[in-house]
Amino acid sequence: MRRRQWDTTLYELAEAQAGYFTAAQARAAGLHQVRLAQLHQRGDLERVTRGVYRLVRYPISPLGQYMEAALWPQVRRPDARGVISHESALVIYGLSDASPAKVHVTLPTEFRIRRAVPKHLALHYADLKPKDVQQVEGVPVTTAARAIRDAHVSHLGSALIRQAINDGRRTGHLTLDQAEQLEQELLGTKPRRQTRRVSQSAVMPRDTNSKAANRSAAIGPGTARALR
Repeated sequence: MRRRQWDTTLYELAEAQAGYFTAAQARAAGLHQVRLAQLHQRGDLERVTRGVYRLVRYPISPLGQYMEAALWPQVRRPDARGVISHESALVIYGLSDASPAKVHVTLPTEFRIRRAVPKHLALHYADLKPKDVQQVEGVPVTTAARAIRDAHVSHLGSALIRQAINDGRRTGHLTLDQAEQLEQELLGTKPRRQTRRVSQSAVMPRDTNSKAANRSAAIGPGTARALR
């Protein structure tokens, strides 16, 4: 059966955003608000919050609440890109036992939301660089390293920060260099590589003397006197 135009348009919008889209995005794609209301009444769309919809036939995503949170700022400001951050980003990556009561979203510093913020959202403001953001199943999320730093600034306990770093190293969300840098920067620990170098240098003199002694034993006392 041939797809209806609205179906194709909305699916293309939803496909890149875990099944979600805003009314503003739909209008920009050519669908009037009245049409959205009709589709909602028919059960083709689910209205998850004011101005944010989900295409019902799109598979439900376990990250749906985060996609909704990232889209919420765009309802009235289409250019206000929200990024899931702080402890919420740690939850998405499965780093530490952090369990935030709200979904943390970071917005550019130039934006200010002038309407009531839903109680389940916590807004932060920072100018994130492209290298600080990645897509997880369509959801914009700060990288693990950035999320750990942000959570530390927001006073997440040192035990959870340490756990997040260890989990990040174990799962590959952090490189070994990133993990060491975070440990030194946030927890005040010494770099492991530096500790290894110090340990090796402390052993070197003993190894050198041992080799010299072995050499003398192999040459023999008579030969050693002759050499002197």
